[in-house]
Amino acid sequence: MDKFYLTTAIDYVNGAPHIGHAYEKILTDIIARHFSQRTDNMYFLTGTDEHGIKIQKTAAAKGITPKELCDANAQKFKDAWKALDINYNRFIRTTDEDHKKIVQKIFKKLVENGDIYKHSYQGLYCSGCECFLNEKDLTEDGLCPDHLKKPEVVSEENYFFKLTKYKDAIIKHIKENPDFIVPAFRANEVLNQLEDIQDISVSRAKSNVQWGIDVLDDPEQSIYVWIDALSNYITALGYDDENPSEMFKTYWPADVQVIGKDILKFHSIYWPAILLALGLPLPKHIYAHGWITIDESKMSKSLGNVISPTAVLEAFNLEHPDAFRYYMATSAPCGKDGNYSDDDFKEKVNAHLANSMGNLLNRTLSMLVKYFDGEVKEEFFVNAEAERIKGSYALLKQALGKIKVVENHFNHFEIAEAAQEIISIVDAANKYVTDNAPWTLAKEEKMTECGEVLTTVLNVMCIISALIYPYCPNIAANMAKQLSFDITKKLDDITECEIKAGKLITKEEIHPVFLRVDSELADKSTKK
Repeated sequence: MDKFYLTTAIDYVNGAPHIGHAYEKILTDIIARHFSQRTDNMYFLTGTDEHGIKIQKTAAAKGITPKELCDANAQKFKDAWKALDINYNRFIRTTDEDHKKIVQKIFKKLVENGDIYKHSYQGLYCSGCECFLNEKDLTEDGLCPDHLKKPEVVSEENYFFKLTKYKDAIIKHIKENPDFIVPAFRANEVLNQLEDIQDISVSRAKSNVQWGIDVLDDPEQSIYVWIDALSNYITALGYDDENPSEMFKTYWPADVQVIGKDILKFHSIYWPAILLALGLPLPKHIYAHGWITIDESKMSKSLGNVISPTAVLEAFNLEHPDAFRYYMATSAPCGKDGNYSDDDFKEKVNAHLANSMGNLLNRTLSMLVKYFDGEVKEEFFVNAEAERIKGSYALLKQALGKIKVVENHFNHFEIAEAAQEIISIVDAANKYVTDNAPWTLAKEEKMTECGEVLTTVLNVMCIISALIYPYCPNIAANMAKQLSFDITKKLDDITECEIKAGKLITKEEIHPVFLRVDSELADKSTKK
């Protein structure tokens, strides 16, 4: 794999980040960290969308400038992603000067090519969606189905993009590339939307929307959201029609663009059409994830169930975000909706991270210290020809084989499914320990057999630490440190024998990698 470029949707800064924003960023960060284990050339882009009428109106209501509002809220997103260990390469803002200049050049090029034209128009505009709606899109009461508000009738002379010109090419691409839209079941939804698409407005009159990027040669018009926001995926790389940057030549096309299912239409129809008009290749994959509900209810300000992405960390006094990252990433199968609840969070992370994975490592290392003073001896290692305990080598091979299984799930952006495979190896290793009872072997003075069981499990734990790293980078690093395993190793370089003979650990160096979230040690508030 020579490179991997992935993006998230850029979040609108009209408010603070919530758990839905966090879900997308966590998924994307996990994908990025996984592929960083397969290539040295990975680039991860996220950011914020900062223009439009909503920003303009909200800032005016607060008595501040739109830029001041954007600066304050963009920082909230950055702070949240830092708390969640979102390890992006660039955080782009659509108010960045380099972005604005490239967007103006893109717009001008499309005008010169005849893909953008000026046209007087009257339509139903939803400020929540930032787009014009057709009457058939509305509810029986004439409301926007997403925002349940009546769109306003807007009459303007705007610039329009010839979306209809690229309809057939997009249909052809979707049909010839069944993995372009992930999950595949969403492709029919997009094909149905393509049946009656119309050209789209890509500017707004300055008399109505002042907060935007000026159209070159027409200062009475602001470049509208689609050319502005969608283009961030290439402006961040330094796209230039005449002199593209080395970064752009290296990374475009994107390997995957991660978005919410509610904006799939814009990314699988509008965005490909813009790219085709610019003569650029399309992204390899558009991955549309589902929504996160709270206690089985859709998030809503009126219901008061909008959760800040850092609220869970604070509520459970978590020292790092690994448990929350793991829970969110495993909350739903690929592309389906997921749910967050406090009880389910505690139950899942305690079962998987504390009881199964963390306890397995802790008790295995403790037995190594108890029976062998923390030393791994040469005779403890097994291979296909030499094993004293039946199933030792099979477990190692099973664990090593999971690397390719997990990679295949990530190739299809099946993040929750990949995690299930990792936990299945943890379960298999726990069963192996229970079946072979190293404490009994030690009591019977079968010390070589006892050492073989412990060393086999520790080698399996090296593989598990590498596979769980994208989900739980802090826990994985902690595991790897106690195993003297190089967590930065590429997945292709991992073997079934990563533990080295000799002194591995002392009693003082052993500590739990994850404490149960309801334990007195984990929840410091119980001590108050």
